[in-house]
Amino acid sequence: MGGKLSGKRIAMIVANRYEDIELLFPILRLSEEGAEVLVSAVGQEVKGLFGHPVPIPVMRDGNRYRTVPLEALKAEEIDCLYFPGGFGPDTLRQHEGTLQLVRECHRLGKFIAAICHGPWVLISAGIIRGKKATGYAAVRDDLINAGAEFLDVPAVRDGNIITGRVPDDLPELCQEIIRALSEGVA
Repeated sequence: MGGKLSGKRIAMIVANRYEDIELLFPILRLSEEGAEVLVSAVGQEVKGLFGHPVPIPVMRDGNRYRTVPLEALKAEEIDCLYFPGGFGPDTLRQHEGTLQLVRECHRLGKFIAAICHGPWVLISAGIIRGKKATGYAAVRDDLINAGAEFLDVPAVRDGNIITGRVPDDLPELCQEIIRALSEGVA
């Protein structure tokens, strides 16, 4: 099965109490376009706010989706790194392995996407200064204090950084990720 994202690899990183729909919707939407989706969970017994565990039992590991340990992710093998929101990003922003991967992906010019509270990870990795970004209202001041220009819109792409505001904006965020990966230029 082909698609706009055929041959592209997207790594999604979550921690306990991630926002379920912000992981599940992009897995389905981006794999529908042909992307290979890798999901890594940081911590033991990772579950979403609404109880979906990672690995996700209703989704079979296969050609389009699989669960991998964070240590198996290599920046040079990833086309896009994605962070769902919820409370998981508060754990991820304190996890040095996650921050190192973000910095390395950024250094290589890979796309890095986050929604809702996900931009916290980008802030803690030190890659958001001077960028236009959006996120959940509670993250607004954090983005501004980190040197980003906050825009209250569904999705923003500034170079290799792609951010989304809230779950209702997932279609726009996924479209922006698809557009960016299709163009291939940050």
